[in-house]
Amino acid sequence: MIDENAHRLTDTEDAEQDQMPPDAAKLWQLDEATLAAKYKTDPENGLSLDEAANRLYLNGRNEMEIKRQSRLLQFIKQFNNSIIYILAAAAVMTFFMQRYSDSIVIGLVIIANAIIGYVQERQAGNALERIREMLISKNFVIRDGQKLEVDARDLVVGDLVNLEAGDAVPADMRLIAADNLNVQESTLTGETNPIEKIEEPLKDAQLALADRRNMVYASTAVTSGSGYGVVTATAGATEIGHIQQSVGEVKEKPTPLMRNLNSLGFGLSIAIVVAAVLLFLLGMVMDTYSLPTLLIAVITMVVGSMPEGLPASTSVVLAMGTRQMTKKNVIVKSLPAVETLGAVDIVNTDKTGTLTKNEMTVTKIVTPNHAFDVTGVGYDDNGGVNFDGALTLNGQAYDWHQDNHLEWLVNIAGQTTDAQLHFENDKWELTGEPTDGALTTLYRKMADHDPEVAEIDSLPFDSAFRFSARLADLNGQRVLMVKGSPATVLRLTDQAGDEHHWAAKMKALTGDGLRIVALAYQVVDSTVDTIDAKAISGLTLAGMVGIIDPPREEAATAIQELRQAGVQVKMITGDHPDTAMAIANKLNLAPTVKAITGPEIDALNDTQLQAQIDDYNVFARATPANKLRIVRAQQANDHVVSMTGDGVNDAPALKQADIGVAMGIKGTEVAKESADMVLADDDFADIVAAVREGRHVFDNIRKTIRFLLPTSFAEGLVVIISILMGHDLPLYPTQLLWINMVSALTIQFAFIFEPPEAGIMSRGPRKVKAGLLSKLDSFEIVYVSLLISGLGIFAYDYLTAIGLPNVVGSTMSLNIIIFGKIFYLFNLRNDYPVISKYFFQNKMAFYIIGILILLQLGIVYLPFMQSIFHTTNVNFWYGWGIPIIAGIIVLAVTEIGKFIRFHFLKPATIIE
Repeated sequence: MIDENAHRLTDTEDAEQDQMPPDAAKLWQLDEATLAAKYKTDPENGLSLDEAANRLYLNGRNEMEIKRQSRLLQFIKQFNNSIIYILAAAAVMTFFMQRYSDSIVIGLVIIANAIIGYVQERQAGNALERIREMLISKNFVIRDGQKLEVDARDLVVGDLVNLEAGDAVPADMRLIAADNLNVQESTLTGETNPIEKIEEPLKDAQLALADRRNMVYASTAVTSGSGYGVVTATAGATEIGHIQQSVGEVKEKPTPLMRNLNSLGFGLSIAIVVAAVLLFLLGMVMDTYSLPTLLIAVITMVVGSMPEGLPASTSVVLAMGTRQMTKKNVIVKSLPAVETLGAVDIVNTDKTGTLTKNEMTVTKIVTPNHAFDVTGVGYDDNGGVNFDGALTLNGQAYDWHQDNHLEWLVNIAGQTTDAQLHFENDKWELTGEPTDGALTTLYRKMADHDPEVAEIDSLPFDSAFRFSARLADLNGQRVLMVKGSPATVLRLTDQAGDEHHWAAKMKALTGDGLRIVALAYQVVDSTVDTIDAKAISGLTLAGMVGIIDPPREEAATAIQELRQAGVQVKMITGDHPDTAMAIANKLNLAPTVKAITGPEIDALNDTQLQAQIDDYNVFARATPANKLRIVRAQQANDHVVSMTGDGVNDAPALKQADIGVAMGIKGTEVAKESADMVLADDDFADIVAAVREGRHVFDNIRKTIRFLLPTSFAEGLVVIISILMGHDLPLYPTQLLWINMVSALTIQFAFIFEPPEAGIMSRGPRKVKAGLLSKLDSFEIVYVSLLISGLGIFAYDYLTAIGLPNVVGSTMSLNIIIFGKIFYLFNLRNDYPVISKYFFQNKMAFYIIGILILLQLGIVYLPFMQSIFHTTNVNFWYGWGIPIIAGIIVLAVTEIGKFIRFHFLKPATIIE
């Protein structure tokens, strides 16, 4: 940290403030003696071997117990789906009808779906197991005054643990010694920079987790320095253990699409069974058929009406969407997840590296005489300086050497940084601290080359004096250069009388969410070769720089596209509200940016939070617990919520969200495995593509349902109407099975290849509570079912009335049902008139129809097919002419319905 206020100006993400148990809530306030007494340990010799063994026996190992689900149960759970129930019912009925081949095929579909779901679930893994793995390491511990290397799983509360650079922190600890100790806590807190740790007690009664600088936590890593700490919590009692518990408490729930499909499947099953019972009872009362014949007719009706192709076609549409997403660097872990983003109306996202570049950049420079804008973004050295608000001075490009203070500031920036930049994999990679990376880049922009440091002595940054210093030979002079907290550096300079002037400058910078670093210098005698921090005074202030993690341009564009699509983007970050709001405004996150902090959220109960949650679009200083409550409050308000994240601390919220999205590059394994979707290239703009594909997938699924239901019901209605009218059945049971089988293999998959319609991103997210079908859809299903079945019965009655054999009428009715499906397909493909420029847009539909017609030629004219399916040779008029005319009638009627729907009824009836 550089500034006194760095904790509130930091650009880093997710500085967490997770609550500790009451008995450990103020560990950071305890001195060494009180800490040793509390945990009955010796701060020099540690625990005795016997006491450590006893505590291990009583309290268990330092590892988290995971309740594993048996693989058999995981496999069986794949069958717990109403769509699978429909398939199973169809398989059982076809078996009892002695259609063994159909029964086997349907059974194989059921098993295949279960295997696919099971494999996906196993591949996804278990986030809790990953958390557990993070605790497995070896560490040095002091016991009985001896330094021993032990398995981290054998550590106990009260152990005195030695930490060195490169060590994984094995448990939660209170430090009692810290020598330039820096710990990377990003996996737990999201804090980008390593945190410098101290050993002294902290006075504050309440501290954010990232501000507990004398505490270290399991799952973090030591980046430099060394220290000793007393173990205060192990296993499930650690901070990461609390997160594990939160993940375990989050119950998985079906996606909105699966809830809709389950509801539809259950409703259809009940309706068909009730209709079958009523039809059977009515048939017995009417006494039109013998009991065996009536029973076969009713079973035929059930099989004909059951849309058993729905699960298969839905799965294929989802699989196609998943494949398309993979091509766009979005890895979808479960098929239904690809559609969920299409229904999302809130996208919660973190900031650093997602909405911003995660490349600290100097954007403002203030010298005693001038203020400058720095052009260029990130670690790229393209850019320069302009006068604040002006690109040129007197029509000429500004030469930074003209301002003596600016020239000193640029040189100090280059001389005091230890960061190095390397161009790898088409981008600049930083080695060193992000703030140093910003200063190195500033120097490279000005000087057009990397800094060459002629170091004599260095003083690393220390929280005790809040600055760093370097003594070097610069331009033939020996110069002491200092950078650090503005408040501290100003006290060491000759600018002490200009506090109000600089306070105004700093206020302007912090108002833009910038982190401030002051740079000063002093020419010293050539004999000086060491730095004495306590003796530094009388420096000349070169100026101050404002540093920020700049927004990604593509993120700003993506946010605008999402807003136009009716999707709200909300930022959840660990940053100070000022920084978060500055970035939000630069990204145009919302017309009005309004922030709430984690502590303010903690002060609200669940009811209050639910009532207020929609008023905010920036959530600052948010903890893992805050994130989880935010998502739940949004869901309680009937929002479909997406959550993006990359850290262990994001796992509970990722799992709770309707669609969790993890970062593929900087994301932890725990985050990736808790999520439903992974952005392989960490590009927020990929979410826009995912939303578009999700809506496309839903449209195609909805078209498939709107196609399958009326055409399946038409088959059942042929039987129902015939029974009610006391007529012979126009279709045989085997013919109904044929229609279902060839439809399942061909025509219902035409919608898979239907491209997205224009304007798909200009409409709002779908209302998941409204279901898959609108009232107008239901009306259309009814009249199309009656139209197709009525045409089939009418044609059958006409042919048999003029003396043609029943088998001719049955063959023609079979073709009428098939051609009714074909022509209805053209009506449903898109929202445009059938005769339009979009007619040939889906070329695969024509190939599929061609295959279907070839199959129909086979069932009509091949002798062995005729014997199985009760068909016969027919002439063109009876076999094909009348069915084509019937199909044209279906198309004409449904096109009229489409015209009325989209020109007169759309605002009131269509689900948007």
